[in-house]
Amino acid sequence: MEIKRDNYLNKLISKRNNGLIKVITGIRRCGKSYLLFNLFYDYLIEEGVSKDCIISVPLDDDDYIECCNPQKLSEYIKSKITDSNRHYYIFIDEAQYAISKEEMKNPDVPIRLYGVLNGLLRKKNVDVYVTGSNSKFLSSDILTEFRGRGDEIHIAPLSFSEYYPASGKDKYDAWQEYLFYGGLPHILSEPDNESKEAYLERLNSEIYIRDIVERYEIREASGMETLMKVIASAIGSLTNAQKISDTFNSNGDKLVSMPTISNYLKYLIESFLIQKVEKYDIKGRKYIGTPSKYYYTDLGLRNALLNFRQFEETHLMENAIYNELIYRGYKVDVGVVEIRIDEDGKKVRKQLEVDFVVNQGSKRYYIQSAYALPNQAKIEQEQASLIKIPDSFKKIIITSGNTPVWRNDQGITIMGLFDFLLNEDSLDY
Repeated sequence: MEIKRDNYLNKLISKRNNGLIKVITGIRRCGKSYLLFNLFYDYLIEEGVSKDCIISVPLDDDDYIECCNPQKLSEYIKSKITDSNRHYYIFIDEAQYAISKEEMKNPDVPIRLYGVLNGLLRKKNVDVYVTGSNSKFLSSDILTEFRGRGDEIHIAPLSFSEYYPASGKDKYDAWQEYLFYGGLPHILSEPDNESKEAYLERLNSEIYIRDIVERYEIREASGMETLMKVIASAIGSLTNAQKISDTFNSNGDKLVSMPTISNYLKYLIESFLIQKVEKYDIKGRKYIGTPSKYYYTDLGLRNALLNFRQFEETHLMENAIYNELIYRGYKVDVGVVEIRIDEDGKKVRKQLEVDFVVNQGSKRYYIQSAYALPNQAKIEQEQASLIKIPDSFKKIIITSGNTPVWRNDQGITIMGLFDFLLNEDSLDY
């Protein structure tokens, strides 16, 4: 089964031969290797590039274990570049395997892999592409280590617009399946629900949790796993390390301190499992700091952590909307609007929440996720924060119902979930 990922493929095509190292980042098993070694590879072949001019080095393959040594990697690649008059494409998969634990832990130790990549850039007949599953050693270090010569393409699990046509189901069944099992591409190849659940549970325990524990040398894996479950249970809720620490303490687990929780959250973000969303004061035009929201990059992994027992469609829909906005390239914050109300004859400050403050260039949208709008009272509740925003940017409520797009008397646009998810221009209706 070939799943089209034209959004990312077109990004790679547009960056071809731009003189930068293309760094493809994303959660494990989200399709980075498929994008590079299948879709982009096939594109190059169709463009007339000879197969022997595409040098592939999958570092998570035992056949290439020697190339995990940066010097050996450099020697191997250079041995394949045999003609200075031909143009070569270098594909290095899971590049973090070429970074030692000492280099990972100690910021003062130079990472030799970066020297290898910078050396390849000096060759005029070479175009370099790298994939990696951890931001700390690739994407967040690009500007300093590559000195402006790195170009990141971050990819996510399948968006619903990618998942739906590949599923072969009607959009309602595909949506329920997507909410439950998420968008990791291999899910579409599993024959039944039992196999899907087993696959996700295996990934959580054997790859994601083990990977983080080994990479950061965490002594108590149970503490990390518990934190992941706490975050998974709190989708759509504002929280911080202190609140999470209080949750641990209330459950009788006093071994995981607040600083440790802060570190664990950082590890989860660096591994792309979760994404942190900052709180933004819309009227004051400033970030508030804490608390923040955390969303899971893949809903199936989130559900598997909780043994598929906490299926709250309201929160999962909000997470899916956030993921879609990120997929489209928007910057997203959680918004708050401060108002004053009368309580017992006194003016009291109150904060109203806006689910998403969405920015891209000069564009801005304010979005509320509302599972259902059964009556006018519910509409008024959902739009209360939106109508208090003192600017003219577009304000939108997305609901799960099959609602036609319409604008009410308050100037609020209301649209159905599928209108939003299946049309990339939906915010501009």
